[in-house]
Amino acid sequence: MHTARDGDALSHVLATYRSERAVTARFSLSAPWALHSSGVDGPLIRMCTGAPYWIAVDGGEPVQVAPHDIAMLAQGGAHTVSSAPGLAPVPFRSLIEAHSVGRHGDHPIVFSHGGGGAATTLFSLHLWMPAQGLGSIIASLPPLIVLRRAQIPTTASLAQAMESLVNETTAQRPGWQLSAARMADLLLVHILCEHLYAQPQAPLQPGAHGQDGMPSPALGQLRGLDDEAIARAMALMHEWPAHPWSVATLAQASYLSRTVFSERFRALVGVTPMHYLGSYRMTVAAEKLKNRQLSLHQVAEAVGYASEKAFSRAFQRWTGLTPSAYARRDAAG
Repeated sequence: MHTARDGDALSHVLATYRSERAVTARFSLSAPWALHSSGVDGPLIRMCTGAPYWIAVDGGEPVQVAPHDIAMLAQGGAHTVSSAPGLAPVPFRSLIEAHSVGRHGDHPIVFSHGGGGAATTLFSLHLWMPAQGLGSIIASLPPLIVLRRAQIPTTASLAQAMESLVNETTAQRPGWQLSAARMADLLLVHILCEHLYAQPQAPLQPGAHGQDGMPSPALGQLRGLDDEAIARAMALMHEWPAHPWSVATLAQASYLSRTVFSERFRALVGVTPMHYLGSYRMTVAAEKLKNRQLSLHQVAEAVGYASEKAFSRAFQRWTGLTPSAYARRDAAG
């Protein structure tokens, strides 16, 4: 029987979410200034020094962010950053295009902008994350998370590390891309941990439930990780996706009866254990299909399918594409 290492189920789950690369940026801004981003694919982490700034997710209220606070847009959603609310923003894209060198993501982005007033230096990390499915922690997060230096002691050291990383990457010394990606992963893990445990008993927000009254699967993953027994089961599924798990074996590993385990998992995560496992397996398979060295049989076997045909049918139900079509689309992108 496989056993999860108790007390650190979160690490096993988060180990799945590693960025492929990270784009670093440093913007020297002087008031008045306002910049609008139409959104990016993947999490976007921001931190400033100097004067504070305001950030507003499209459709949301502006939030002031103090120096060395860390703000993360988990899904990279459209937003505005500014020296004060209500200013007419300039598109980020136009400034980035004017100051970028080569293909986007291959080089750090550095530029200056503004009216000459109070100075703010804005540091950014854009994480390029692999495609993720139903169980994604990233999808479970609110559009904007702000870690306050005044409230969370570790935020100051994380902010300092982020500032140093971005500054060092501008020199583009050998290894800078790997360093940026790994530091981005570290920041992401810390932000997720702080967010998960800051308010462990927080009630669900309006709109967080599915049509059947259950928590949404995305929000549910975070809620599941806050339950020791359910987190153990989730960690096992993440660590050994090819294992022939059943509700009975997962319940046994969680030290719960089958009935209690099934009811608690669905109540917290929003889907059945087998639904969650199937979705996670397809997420793993989607990543493995990017590796042109792996055969379809190897990919199928890695996620618990002995038959290529059975795997192909399951994958097509999940993505709408056959594995070969999905691999071709990824290669073309």
